Amino acid sequence: MNRRRAIKSFILASGAILIMPSCIRQEGKASIVLNNLNVSAEQEELLAEIVDTLIPPTDSPGAKELQLHLFVLKMVDDCHEESDQQDFMNGLSAINGSARQYLGEPFVSSTQQKRESFLKVLELNEDVSKELKSFYNIMKRRTIQGYLNSEYVMTNLVKYELVPGRYNGYMPA
Repeated sequence: MNRRRAIKSFILASGAILIMPSCIRQEGKASIVLNNLNVSAEQEELLAEIVDTLIPPTDSPGAKELQLHLFVLKMVDDCHEESDQQDFMNGLSAINGSARQYLGEPFVSSTQQKRESFLKVLELNEDVSKELKSFYNIMKRRTIQGYLNSEYVMTNLVKYELVPGRYNGYMPA
């Protein structure tokens, strides 16, 4: 046997073994690593549908296609206080029950118009619980932030000019 071929095969096999755990997703877990939140795959899918209702796909990609639900989860995990994280998770857990009560069916299986009306109720109704209201406000703010800072918006919609930009003689000094 050729020694070089054996060493090459050994290195490739050990590299594959090192990479393998990051490729295997545990069933029922979120697709990203979160330090403070414990999100299931079902909750992640629900959040993906909610953000996709806020920014649906048109001629431009929607929030689900841009994976803004992962951005929302990461921002809540990293940048919010523990009380906000707890309210967010409680609201995420309670939103399916509220959707069933309001829509008569789970949020994921309802139509776009029903989803939009349900989210308007969450936004405008004062009788909604504190957790649902907090969840909706955090989710909406982070979804919009993620969309406006996404690669799609920054490359296709925002016209970027290299600093210092062009000279404008009419600009007052």
